[in-house]
Amino acid sequence: MGFKLAVVSQVEKGELTYKQAQKAYGIQGRSTVLVWLRKHGSLDWSRPLVHTMPKSKETPAQQIKRLEKELEDERLKNQVLNKMVDRFDREYNAGLRKKYLPKPSRSSGNKSK
Repeated sequence: MGFKLAVVSQVEKGELTYKQAQKAYGIQGRSTVLVWLRKHGSLDWSRPLVHTMPKSKETPAQQIKRLEKELEDERLKNQVLNKMVDRFDREYNAGLRKKYLPKPSRSSGNKSK
C-alpha cells in the first residue's frame, strides 16, 4: 500500500507521468497506475476534465495591429526571397522561376462539332 501511495504522490506532483511511473517501477498493465490514482489520489475523477481555449487578452484593435505587422513582415520576407531568386537566376542562369503560360480559354478558338 505504501508503494502505491508513493507512486500516486509522484504522479500527482508531476514528477512522473503515469506511463513513466509504469516503466520506472516495472508496473504491468496499462491502467494499473490510473486505477491507483482514482482510488488513492487526491484529484477529483468524478467528472471529466474539459479543456477550453484560453480567452485572448488582445482587443480587436490590438489583434488587427499585430496581424498587420505580421503581414508586413511576411511581405518583406517574400520581397527579399524574390530578390535572392532573381539574383541567383541572373548570376548562375539557374532558371528557378517557372515561366507562366496562360491556359487557353475553353470558350475561345475552334470548337469540335
